[in-house]
Amino acid sequence: MAKQEKQDKQDKQVNTPAYNADSITVLEGLEPVRKRPGMYIGDTDVRGLHHMVWEIVDNAVDEAANGFADRIEVTVYKDGSVRVTDNGRGMPVDLHPEKKVPGIELIFSQLHAGGKFDNKSYSYAGGLHGVGASVVNALSRFLIAESRRDGGCYRIGFASTGEGDHIRSGVLTEPLHRIGDASDTGSTVHFLPDDRVFVDVKLDYHTISQKLRELAFLNAGVTFVFTDERRQGDDARQEFCYRGGMRDFIRHFNNGKAVAYEEPIVISGESDGILLEAVIQHTDAYSDTIISYVNNIRTAEGGTHETGFKSAVTKVLNAAARDTGVLKDKDENFTGEDLREGMTAVILVKMRDAQFEGQTKTKLGNITAKVAVENIVNDQLGRYVQNRSNADIVRFMLEKARQARAVREASRKATALARKKNSLDGIALVGKFAASTGRDVSKNEMFIVEGDSAGGSAKQGRDRTFQAILPLRGKPINCERRRLEHLLDNEEIRSIITALGAGVGNDFDIANLKYDKVIILADADQDGAHIRALLLTFFYRYMRRLIEEGHVYIGMPPLYKVDKKSTKEVRYAYSDRECDQVVQELGGSRSVSIQRYKGLGEMNPSLLWETTMNPAHRTLVRVNIEDISDAEELVTLLMGDDAERRREYIIEHADFNKTDAFMKKVKV
Repeated sequence: MAKQEKQDKQDKQVNTPAYNADSITVLEGLEPVRKRPGMYIGDTDVRGLHHMVWEIVDNAVDEAANGFADRIEVTVYKDGSVRVTDNGRGMPVDLHPEKKVPGIELIFSQLHAGGKFDNKSYSYAGGLHGVGASVVNALSRFLIAESRRDGGCYRIGFASTGEGDHIRSGVLTEPLHRIGDASDTGSTVHFLPDDRVFVDVKLDYHTISQKLRELAFLNAGVTFVFTDERRQGDDARQEFCYRGGMRDFIRHFNNGKAVAYEEPIVISGESDGILLEAVIQHTDAYSDTIISYVNNIRTAEGGTHETGFKSAVTKVLNAAARDTGVLKDKDENFTGEDLREGMTAVILVKMRDAQFEGQTKTKLGNITAKVAVENIVNDQLGRYVQNRSNADIVRFMLEKARQARAVREASRKATALARKKNSLDGIALVGKFAASTGRDVSKNEMFIVEGDSAGGSAKQGRDRTFQAILPLRGKPINCERRRLEHLLDNEEIRSIITALGAGVGNDFDIANLKYDKVIILADADQDGAHIRALLLTFFYRYMRRLIEEGHVYIGMPPLYKVDKKSTKEVRYAYSDRECDQVVQELGGSRSVSIQRYKGLGEMNPSLLWETTMNPAHRTLVRVNIEDISDAEELVTLLMGDDAERRREYIIEHADFNKTDAFMKKVKV
């Protein structure tokens, strides 16, 4: 036995590939970016594609934020290429003292090369890693950069050459040279995202437009011009410039809501080299919304600056409640949630050496930011609440907090009872929810299915190792104008909260999420669209990070089955237009039979699996938030109480003849 084991070990050693020093691959220059693009831009789908644009735009915005530019132009050409131009100082064209190559060449050809690692060239900058420009170069078919400075216009060009496994990224094709004189200064970067890297290289007009408008709000007085040559008419060009800056931002964000006071509360100041600008405005909502930025970069996951802001607001308003007698000596302080009910706040921090989580910059980690923001808010908001002319506004905030606490305390027992009920081995889900058996959360997915009939087919057709099914017996409650305790009375909402396992509202913790994908599967009719809207409103209001981090999807079942009679070839169509196209491709209406599915309940388990649930063939649409202010306005408008504004919006924007407007499909 021992002899056999020894022989097996020797055989294994013989058959095992050698692992020596020559087995180690060293990636030079920009090769690491091409090899692992997700490490630098997040992914290679639509988000990563647009991140390429943001990297170049952020560099231009850094010039504006530091007072060197006041105009930024972004152009998308018909071939999908992008040009970003600013009137800043222009990229350096002199030789680097150590590398002996022009500075502009280093910017685009070397990782971690830039002017933002010290505080000499930029006091505050969003692009701190020094990899943005070079990453864009590495992942582009071509990149041409021009710099206007010192009376001249200079140009340099790069391209990714070769094919297959032999592509070389960012090869210098046009050495730096002067192409003429220049009467102004600034930079221009023109690049074409590489279709060999990205799943789809079609840039979205609205995504770019919304981003530039957001940047215009954050940079008062800076003009952003967006031109899309793929479009015609007035929509092809937009210009954004907001003299009111953050004030205009929060007014835009709260458009359509009942605001408690017209003039926002403005907080601005500096502490330990960190600048803060924040605006606050209250509405009649039952939740709070805080939107934060660091050096013009949206921090969707918040961070230390948000923590400092919340802490200071709680401290200042509790002190005001004591001073005004709203809180008596025997009363406990208001919680932060009580004091922030109905509050909308936009926070912009500018700081040196900002420490973000990852290149995509979604969360700030600097402890110094927390301390600085606390100091500024304590001082500025403290002065505001002590000013007698603001007494009515302060009284409103404290009264709203008092009401919030009364409701919270009254519902505490009911909420605890509901949670206890739902924690008893999932009693509320017995006979309804079919969990998956797999333990790998990153692979698990939960389908929220309209109706028991479709739920039954989904349960039979699924792969139970990673797919869970939660059928809805009725419509969920509209969460837009309701507090959380009212939602917990709704069985459908309770079931969703329990099944996902990550809590809800301020207790939501995405680390406890049991399913990586949450897929809404509803009929392609008015009722199905309403159910999708209700569920998305709930996720947006009470589990927003679920959407922000890309966990929510819309399942797309086919509307038609087209069967060619002679060959028995079967094709599925997801819209009327696609059905007409498939029919023509298969020889015309006389050559095919067409079946129209009225709902998911008409599909047998095998068909539902084949068309809608099988990861190899299905079509999913990922739900994301491209512009938080637009999302807020739309949810308020469509799901709120103002029926007249909703009617006007539908009349203006709905195209009842267009059945495939929702069909921007993403294969997942």
